Amino acid sequence: MRVVIVTESFPPDVNGVAHCALQTARHLAARGHDPLVIAPAVAGSDSSESNAPCPVVRVPSLPLPGYPQVRVALPSRRVAAAITAHRADLVHLASPFVLGVRGMAAAARLGLPAVAVYQTDLAGYARTYVGAGEGAAWRRIRAVHSAADRTLAPSTAALRDLEEHGVERVRLWPRGVDTARFRPELRDEELRRSLAPNGELIVGYVGRLAPEKHVELLAGVCGMPGVRVVVVGDGPSEPSLHGELPGAVFLGRRTGDELARIFASLDVFAHTGPYETFCQTVQEAMASGIPVIAPAAGGPLDLVDQGRTGLLVEPRDVDAVRTAVATLVADPELRAAYGHAGRAAVEGRTWAVIGDLLLDHYAEVLGARTAVAA
Repeated sequence: MRVVIVTESFPPDVNGVAHCALQTARHLAARGHDPLVIAPAVAGSDSSESNAPCPVVRVPSLPLPGYPQVRVALPSRRVAAAITAHRADLVHLASPFVLGVRGMAAAARLGLPAVAVYQTDLAGYARTYVGAGEGAAWRRIRAVHSAADRTLAPSTAALRDLEEHGVERVRLWPRGVDTARFRPELRDEELRRSLAPNGELIVGYVGRLAPEKHVELLAGVCGMPGVRVVVVGDGPSEPSLHGELPGAVFLGRRTGDELARIFASLDVFAHTGPYETFCQTVQEAMASGIPVIAPAAGGPLDLVDQGRTGLLVEPRDVDAVRTAVATLVADPELRAAYGHAGRAAVEGRTWAVIGDLLLDHYAEVLGARTAVAA
């Protein structure tokens, strides 16, 4: 099967959309298919794409004002030309909003089936950044996803949101996790001593440092005796967070095996963002055998089994986050039990398993197109 993946982000970008698009391309190549990726150009990226599992076509882009880590593709004829040249059987749209809209239009003109993967709560971002525009964001989402043969939602909460806003032909497709990379055995006592030299318990956050993530909710944890907050990631909120989280250790962006070692060396993982359509870092913490605290909203509702693998708290509630951390800090046996249960819960969610589910969706879409043509 010849598949073109049109994605709003791709490595070296570090975010959920880029990671999922990369894993999709890897799985297609591993199963003997022929993928091609179309993605925005990234300043300073290696044009050879030596780490990519397939050819990558880069489209000119500009950094988003105020958030240079996010780049927005510019109008380009490369999208339609690349899809045509690849002789695609199907177009995969990863979190379509700008570049994906052009990919959808090209697929329609060429008569190709398209599968759109919903991955970003743009309506939630609109509320966070401009205090308005939620309706416009949903109109944009509805327009592009309604043109696709099938929309794949990463969680039951996201699926429900899409259906409630008029998007049809929605199915569930979760995300995988690298259980070989993220594992409890990587716990590193030397690293722990460097982060918490007085033997403090380590409460970690991993992700973008941006307003929609509400990392400032960890402020109440910073003052807890015997606790060290460790923050991994970068983004526009980083300067203000240094002041809002006194005593926290900021490690910046970390990836790969180094990130896996950090995850395994935590005592508690706390995610604070209420707008997650899935929340990959929660799965990575669970694979690392770490108990999880997350908002009772969006993707974490599918991932965290309340009272068994972690704790779900009221979104945007600093006291709820502090209380949940205090509960786990005070009970090492509970932390261990949640960690073991979390690891067991994700062991069957490898990218190979999830990738095969995606291939099933492709087959159904292609089969439906064939039936209509007949």
